[in-house]
Amino acid sequence: MLFPGFREERISVSHDFGTDIALHVRIGGNGPPLLLLHGYPQTGAMWHRIAPQLAERFTVIVPDLRGYGASAKPDSDAAHLPYSKRAMAADMAALMRRLGYDQFQVAGHDRGARVTHRLSLDYPDRVTRAAVLDIVPTRILFATATRSVAMAYYHWYFLAQPAPYPETLIGADPIYYFRYTVGGLSQSGTGFFDPIAQAEYEAAFADPAVIHASCEDYRAAATIDLDHDDADIETPVQCPLLVLWGEHAPMHKHYDVLGTWKERARNAQGHPVEAGHFLAEENPDATLAALLDFFDV
Repeated sequence: MLFPGFREERISVSHDFGTDIALHVRIGGNGPPLLLLHGYPQTGAMWHRIAPQLAERFTVIVPDLRGYGASAKPDSDAAHLPYSKRAMAADMAALMRRLGYDQFQVAGHDRGARVTHRLSLDYPDRVTRAAVLDIVPTRILFATATRSVAMAYYHWYFLAQPAPYPETLIGADPIYYFRYTVGGLSQSGTGFFDPIAQAEYEAAFADPAVIHASCEDYRAAATIDLDHDDADIETPVQCPLLVLWGEHAPMHKHYDVLGTWKERARNAQGHPVEAGHFLAEENPDATLAALLDFFDV
């Protein structure tokens, strides 16, 4: 069992960017609310090695982002607004309100970290502390697309191509694509995954609706997310921000990760973790220790 003591719910949220968006959510523990957001191409199951320990101090809320896992896959539009980080952040703000939390702390990995960034900007009165795992700001990555960066993050440009090109190619063998992409980011294959968690990831990713939605996520990153980020370029993250990244991941090789966030946040702190891209699964002990040290009880 990946999340002992947690319950699973399907909770519908509504806001300016969509109505009745049904989110699959795992909830466990007691204490102040802590929202955990997953990345591509995974589900909320990626937190299973640290969520039970966090639940000893916090009420831990672990949703699948829209378009991923067992959550809804709403239709997109020409501007990709339904898969913008602003829409995904609105989902999370509405979810936490539905659960009765006016203020909360949040940690996000990969795509979930980009949602965390947007959530912190759009709801500064509600997010009290935030952590981003193994990312630099979206606009930085696109603005510094050297040959080595583009090779390391080729999927950013591939997935953002017009539909149905990437969907068709991925759909021919989604499990091969999943394992190839994950292995490149971890630098060590997929052997560190728990078999139950990996089975959940692969079952979800084999769904054509998830493949399409995740491509829309990356199309939004290359278009409307950049517009939103450019509009907020003078607005820093107000809350304390923890920045963690994998010492053996491509981000560490190509960027001063903490430095990029010190330019975007009033109070950013952080350090690398002995891991590849998937910190919470490759080195759960160090990741857990950093989060426990940072978040308020």
